[in-house]
Amino acid sequence: MNIGITVYPTYGGSGIVGSGLGKELAERGHTVHFIASSLPTRLTKLNERVRFHEVEMMSYPLFEHQPYTLALATKMATVAETENLDLLHVHYAIPHSISAILARESLKPNRRLPVITTLHGTDITLVGADRSYLPITRYGIAQSDGVTAISNYLKQVTIETFQFDRIEVIPNFICPTDYRRHPVPELRTQLAPDGAPVMVHVSNFRPVKRPVDCVEILSRVLQRGIKARLVMVGDGSERVNAEHRARCLNIYDRCAFVGKQPNIADYLSIADVLLLPSEQESFGLAALEAMACEVPVVASRVGGVPEVVTDGETGYLSEVGDVEKMGEMAAHLLADEELRREMGRLARESAVSRYNTDLIIPQYIKFYERILSQ
Repeated sequence: MNIGITVYPTYGGSGIVGSGLGKELAERGHTVHFIASSLPTRLTKLNERVRFHEVEMMSYPLFEHQPYTLALATKMATVAETENLDLLHVHYAIPHSISAILARESLKPNRRLPVITTLHGTDITLVGADRSYLPITRYGIAQSDGVTAISNYLKQVTIETFQFDRIEVIPNFICPTDYRRHPVPELRTQLAPDGAPVMVHVSNFRPVKRPVDCVEILSRVLQRGIKARLVMVGDGSERVNAEHRARCLNIYDRCAFVGKQPNIADYLSIADVLLLPSEQESFGLAALEAMACEVPVVASRVGGVPEVVTDGETGYLSEVGDVEKMGEMAAHLLADEELRREMGRLARESAVSRYNTDLIIPQYIKFYERILSQ
């Protein structure tokens, strides 16, 4: 197949999943055309089967803001014609589904261009549910030829919010060879020179991820006499608040804010516990990646996280904002190496047996074929 994929080219989950899907499809013999404003972050290698088409923005005095949705639709239609695309697969409903639908309609009646929209979370729970965006989001979903969601939780929220239930659940995935625990002694020494146990947080540092809670959890762990360290991977608006809170608690020297990193598996491989105290998660991709690297997870019991993390078996779940309990659970894991290793083993087993690319990617291919045959 010849597939067009559009993602936000950032460190968010939808961009990571969309990029990973494209690479996996290419390895299975399909040709993938990424259509976006810039090269997606995790898309490092282009070749004959993985191509990139940049959306160019027109500068015109009449426009106070550049019309990205229209520019994207135009580029989608152009690529569909020149590259003879079989379908467009857009990740994140707003504005990508709207752009894809415009592209599809502009090509009628000369050619058929099915549009598949994958819902990732905040496009439904935050942006789409906003009263001002709700009608256009509903339109984008309803007019798509096929719709998928990354968790059962997200499917149910979409049904309740938009009264739309033609949704196939295809979860996020990991490549077991890319995400596995491997020795990175230099990194471990750099981040924990005293040999202390390491807790890691990975996110885009938006308020919904509650990165400041990670600092609070570290404080509770230290109060229990465990000289742990906290490694914060990523960047965003809440980073400055997390750093400020660490200084206020006089534990900044136990923290390492390392910014965005291309090799997340390296940081997970030196971690003893992953912290995911989010206010909302439609799936919990960071948790899945950590589990694949044999890292137990301490997370909020929200959204789709309980579908990924089994409480008491592959990690521990707590209520949002309950940093006392999260600190207690993290300390419990850090103090018991045998328990931590056993949970890590079960976490890896769960991640690979349920979310392996060899299980999930064929579900997407089958879904494509079904839409194309309609």
